[in-house]
Amino acid sequence: MAIITAPSNAEATGLVAELFADDIRSQGYVGAHTRALSMNPEALDAWNSLIDAIAKPMDKRRYELITLAAARGARSQHCLLAHARKAMRYFDEDTLVRIAEDYHNAGLTEAEVVMMEFAEKVSVDASSMTDADSLRLREAGYSDREIVDIALAAAARNFYSRAVQALAVDVDPPGILSPRVAAALVAGL
Repeated sequence: MAIITAPSNAEATGLVAELFADDIRSQGYVGAHTRALSMNPEALDAWNSLIDAIAKPMDKRRYELITLAAARGARSQHCLLAHARKAMRYFDEDTLVRIAEDYHNAGLTEAEVVMMEFAEKVSVDASSMTDADSLRLREAGYSDREIVDIALAAAARNFYSRAVQALAVDVDPPGILSPRVAAALVAGL
């Protein structure tokens, strides 16, 4: 965040103070991405509402797998590290490393692998996607609603990743992630 001068915690007022307080409640500190995007607090608040609308009805494990795949496709250290911390609720360290290294060989279900391939492709090259990509999700057992939710979750992560990358936002420290997990997540980006 070399050029964006966001308010400090003490200077934050109104909606910005609320957004900062939400971060502190959920993770113990104000994330660099929140600080930078607080320059447009209404947009950041709308983002939070959008992601809640997408993620709340979804299985949380599924949501984190989609997010990890979309973040990998967008080459986003920010989102990979942040969502790996959240994924620690659903996966042990060894599984997270295997997911980071090659989710195809991480002990996930075939349906989860297909879902992650779809999410990654959304971030890498959505313009090349066809009905065949969605059909693979259907063949893996996903309903129409689940297919839409997977696409929305991946596209939303791609949007957010691109915004923080475009602003050169600092990457928050890995926090509870071990150096082994953090290194596996960002290898090759």
